[in-house]
Amino acid sequence: MASIQRRKSVTCTIGNARVGSDAPVVVQSMTNTDTADIASTVEQVASLARAGSELVRVTVNNDEAASALPHIVEQLDKRGIDVPIIGDFHYNGHILLKKYPACARALAKYRINPGNVSVGRKDDSNFRTMVEVAVENQKPVRIGVNWGSLDQSLLTRMMDENSRSSEPKDAREVTMEAMVVSALNSAKLAEKYGLRPDQIILSAKVSGVQDLVDVYRSLAARCSYPLHLGLTEAGMGAKGIVASSAGLSILLQDGIGDTIRVSLTPAPGGDRAEEVRVGQQILQSLGIRSFNPQVTACPGCGRTTSTFFQEMAEQIQTYLREQMPVWKQRYSGVEEMKVAVMGCVVNGPGESKHASLGISLPGTFEEPKAPVYVDGRLMTTLRGEKIVEEFIGILDDYVDSHYAAKKESVTV
Repeated sequence: MASIQRRKSVTCTIGNARVGSDAPVVVQSMTNTDTADIASTVEQVASLARAGSELVRVTVNNDEAASALPHIVEQLDKRGIDVPIIGDFHYNGHILLKKYPACARALAKYRINPGNVSVGRKDDSNFRTMVEVAVENQKPVRIGVNWGSLDQSLLTRMMDENSRSSEPKDAREVTMEAMVVSALNSAKLAEKYGLRPDQIILSAKVSGVQDLVDVYRSLAARCSYPLHLGLTEAGMGAKGIVASSAGLSILLQDGIGDTIRVSLTPAPGGDRAEEVRVGQQILQSLGIRSFNPQVTACPGCGRTTSTFFQEMAEQIQTYLREQMPVWKQRYSGVEEMKVAVMGCVVNGPGESKHASLGISLPGTFEEPKAPVYVDGRLMTTLRGEKIVEEFIGILDDYVDSHYAAKKESVTV
C-alpha cells in the first residue's frame, strides 16, 4: 500500500464501521429508491452492500419513509446484511426524528444539512432538536454543507463584510469560505448541544473539481473532524467518473478524506452500484486500499490479432469480480493479486513479468503461442482454442497456492 500520510482526525464509529485517520478510507453510496417502498429499498441496499458499499444512505423525507426505516433495517438484519444505514434529512428532520423514535434508533447515523434547517435564522431550534435526538440515541451525525443550499444569511453577511473590506475578495472565494465557516460553526453548535467530537463528520459538497479541492484543503487545515469527500453532482458516465476521480485523487493524495462517495447519475435502469466500484477503483489506483485483483491490459493496436485479447481481458476481469465474494471468505490477501492480459510481444512479456501472473497473446505475424508468467518467471506456453479456460485454471491454482486459507470459526 502507498505511504500517503493521512491527515490526523478523531475516529467516528458508525454501526460496525469506523471513519477517521486511524481507519481505512470508507466507500459509501446512497439509494435512489422511494424509501417508503421497503422491498425495493432493501434490494438496493443489499446490492450496494454486495458491491462493497461500507455505508449506505437513504432518504428520510416524509412520514412513510420514517415509518419504513425500522422494517428496512430489520429485513436487512434477517438477510445477514449489517451495513450501517444513514438517514438523509432536510427541512423536516427535527419533526420526523421526534415523531418516529423507532426510526431514530434504527439508523446508524443522521445526515443534517445546516442550510436546510434553522441554523442562521431566528434560532437554531430545529438543528438543536436533531442533535439532541442523536445524543439521546448515541448516534453520530454528518453535518453536510452544500453550496446549492448554503445558509443564505451567513453568505449574505460575509458578502456584505467583504464588500466593505479595503481589499475585497472575489465572490467565489467568499462562497468557499462561507461553506467552511458554516460547517465549523455548525459543528461547534452540535458540540454545545451534547455531541462529542468523535460523533461528528463534516462535508462541504460542491460540483466543481477546483472548488472541491480548495474548500476541503481549507476545511482540513482548520479542524480535526473526519471528512466525507465527494462532488455533490458529479454527472453521468465519463464526465462523472473523470470529475470525481480528478477531485478525490488530489485530496486523497494530500491525505485528506476519511470516507468518499462518487455521486454518479445512473443511466435509466442503470446499475447504482457502479458508483461503488468507481470509488473503490479510485482508492485502489492510488494504492490506498485493495478491493479486487487488478487486470492490466493493453489498449490494442495494429500489432494485435483481432479482438481476442480484449475479449479475454474482459472475461478474466469478469471472472475475478464474480469469484471475489467466494475468495474473500476463503483467502487472505487475494485482493492484492495483479493479472496481465497483453496483446503482443512488444510489452506483453515485460508486463506479464511485473504481474502476479500474466499471459502474452500472439500479435500479428507472431508465432501462435501464449507464454504464461507466474511471479515473473515463464511457467508454461498455451496454444490452441482453450487458452482462456486453461489460463483460468492456472489462475485458480495460483490463488489456492499463494493466498493463506482463512481459518473457519468453530462453534462449540
